[in-house]
Amino acid sequence: MIRRLTLALRRWFDSSAAEPSTAPGQDRRIDWPRVVPFVLLHLGCLGVLWTGVSTFAVAVAIGLYGLRMFAITAFYHRYFSHRSFSTSRAAQFAFALLGASAVQRGPIWWASHHRHHHRHSDRPADGHSPRQHGFLWSHVGWFLATENFPAKPSLVPDLVRYPELRWLDRYDAAVPAVLAVMLYALGAGLEHWAPALGTSGAQLLVWGFCISTVAVYHVTFTINSLAHRYGSRRYATRDDSRNNPWLALLTLGEGWHNNHHHYPSAARQGFYWWEIDASYYALRLLAALGVVWDLRPVPVAIRERHAVRAAGTPA
Repeated sequence: MIRRLTLALRRWFDSSAAEPSTAPGQDRRIDWPRVVPFVLLHLGCLGVLWTGVSTFAVAVAIGLYGLRMFAITAFYHRYFSHRSFSTSRAAQFAFALLGASAVQRGPIWWASHHRHHHRHSDRPADGHSPRQHGFLWSHVGWFLATENFPAKPSLVPDLVRYPELRWLDRYDAAVPAVLAVMLYALGAGLEHWAPALGTSGAQLLVWGFCISTVAVYHVTFTINSLAHRYGSRRYATRDDSRNNPWLALLTLGEGWHNNHHHYPSAARQGFYWWEIDASYYALRLLAALGVVWDLRPVPVAIRERHAVRAAGTPA
């Protein structure tokens, strides 16, 4: 019992300390020690009852939401998972750091599970299909399960060759911890040096880290759960992916999910000009600045191949 508890605590800080499955058919059990930090982060949002609110704290929360959502959508998803554009090794690591601060594990873990999802989308092997496992599991249950704790390195040989990315995956709690400390220190400093802002260390920790992170969490998770159940289907893909403009606004473009499953390699997911894709617009800006390049377009023939639609779903 002591050994198992020690191992569980180690896994909070070192994901290489994974416990192998001991009972066949039990891998879908919830890994309860991993749930504790997840729950504590949500409970931390209640700290707003004691810290109060300030314009500065809300601005920090919104800013970190946007930056980290972009890192997840544009880099964890479109770059690391699908290689839809190119960048330098330095920029790759910088945006991997920013993505890791969103507390969604490291880029190797994230990309490997996402590639697995595309191989088996909405079929029995898909770990977060609402069709196969229901809404709650597809939204939050799957990544808290024992079977999904390890990465799938065989699916990401292009990523595991970078030691800095392997380090981020192994110590996935390090970057979020540093961000939390920095936010507290910034708030405490401003409380002393700029009291007119009305903020504090605890307030920036609650708003900038807890509330902002939980918002990024659940908005990101809706792509697994809601975007496979609600919306329209322009393309008759083999899965249940849907285009949902409301989710596209919240996720900076990820809500054009049926588009994405039709052609996953594209750097843009809003295939038409009226489909708002904020992540793609930001990537275009980074391309103009020389930070990224070779943004993979959607071939016209593939984009227009939507004569067949799923029954009862409008384009």
